[in-house]
Amino acid sequence: MRIQGALIEEQGVKFATIVVKKHVIDSKTKSEEFIINSQPIFPGIPIILMAQDSRGVPTYFGRKDIVNFMANVPIEAIPWREYNIR
Repeated sequence: MRIQGALIEEQGVKFATIVVKKHVIDSKTKSEEFIINSQPIFPGIPIILMAQDSRGVPTYFGRKDIVNFMANVPIEAIPWREYNIR
């Protein structure tokens, strides 16, 4: 399985952002499960989830300080790439 994600370091904090479907973000349980299942890809760093609505507006889930930071980052400025989940 492949996921779209980005490794970001800002103000000394390294974290990962992963693109998910909106229904994942809409469910706290599904979001938390997705983060737990993604830990092997990004071990030891916080994981933030991002979904876009039908207009392309992003919504984030995860650690509040990082979510607040990401809410102000233009989506096209994020260094997205594909990761393989095994």
